Formats: sequence, structure tokens, C-alpha cells
Amino acid sequence: MEQITINGRPYEVDDMGYLIDWREWDDAFVEALAPQLGIAGGLTDLHWKIIRFVRDHFEATGRCPVVFQTCKHHGLRLKGLQQLFPTGYQRGVCKLAGLSYEVEPYRGDARRTEALAEAEARREARGYRTDRHGFLLDPAEWDRRWATGKAEELGMADGLSEEHWRVISGLRETFMSRGEIPTVYDACTLNGLELEDLERLFPTGYHRGAVKLAGLRLET
Repeated sequence: MEQITINGRPYEVDDMGYLIDWREWDDAFVEALAPQLGIAGGLTDLHWKIIRFVRDHFEATGRCPVVFQTCKHHGLRLKGLQQLFPTGYQRGVCKLAGLSYEVEPYRGDARRTEALAEAEARREARGYRTDRHGFLLDPAEWDRRWATGKAEELGMADGLSEEHWRVISGLRETFMSRGEIPTVYDACTLNGLELEDLERLFPTGYHRGAVKLAGLRLET
């Protein structure tokens, strides 16, 4: 945990610069962080609309909207989002909105809690170590059984196709060679995909779908 000061006000962030308490967010936090995330020309009305949409969605549902929802709501294609937020969706839009997957869900019903507990028990039985959000702690423990089992948990009833495996393998290969998780832009470019294709393949989102299935997590 670290502390940064903006206009005399302290903000607590994690070691990746994400706001610890989403309730501490304000406009000053966004304006100070934006240049560090490649938004050198200043924040436009569209930047603010997207950032506020993400926060409003979180406050209403307890979850960050996936990249597909945000783009559709604002009529954006992949290149348009990339021009606005060059560091990515999770590492750009969500970070500026004061959110990350670590804050969700902040509320939920008993059935969801029970389902998560059952999923955790299955993972432990298989010998996989995960964080509280179901992301694999050690990418070296990944195998195809992990991805297949996780796909079932995510409701991907038809299983993993060759197209799924190509994306998953590409993510892992890139991570192993570069030591970092590709942005959603890189993943689409490397696989010749548009956002619509990625949504079809991983309806739960890029980070909460493709990256999770590949046994990776941003904290890695």
C-alpha cells in the first residue's frame, strides 16, 4: 500500500496505482493520474462520460462493466477506445474510475456466495491455489484442465473451441516472453479479432474471462 498526495489530499493506492477505497475517488484523482496513463492532451467530455459510466454501473450493480458493455454504450470500436485510453481498459478506464476487480463484488445474494464457495472448494480439490476472485496465484500451476474447469464455472456451456485456445495460448506465450499481460488491444491485434469477436468468445469480459482462463492476473 502506498500513499499519494494530490492538491494536499492523501489517497491510498496499491502497488499498481489502483485506489484502495473506491469511495475516496474524486475528479482531482482522475486529472492527476490521466497524464501518467498516456492521456497527454487532457480529458475530453467523452473521457469523463466513460469514466462516470463505469462508476455509475458499479454503484448500481456492484460490478465494473466489462469492456464490451462500455464500448457499446458509447458507440466505440476498439481503435476508438485505444485512442482515448492507450494503457487499456482495466489499466486505463477502470484505474481512472478508482476501481479494479479487487473491489467486486461488494454486495451479492446468498446463492452467489454459496456458488463461489463451491467453486473454491472444487479448485482446492484439484490442487490450484487462487485468490478470492478465482484467479490463479501462480501461472506455472496452469494447465488445460484449469482452463476447462474455469470455463464451466463461467457458464461457457459449449466449452473451449480452437479459437478460444488460440487466444489463451497467445496470452500465456506473451506473458512468458514479456513478463506482462497483453492489453485487450494487443490481444485483439495478435489474434486478428474485433471487440465483438472477443465478446462472443469470452462473454464475462477480457480480464474476467480470457485472462482468468489463461491462469494470469494483473498482480502477477
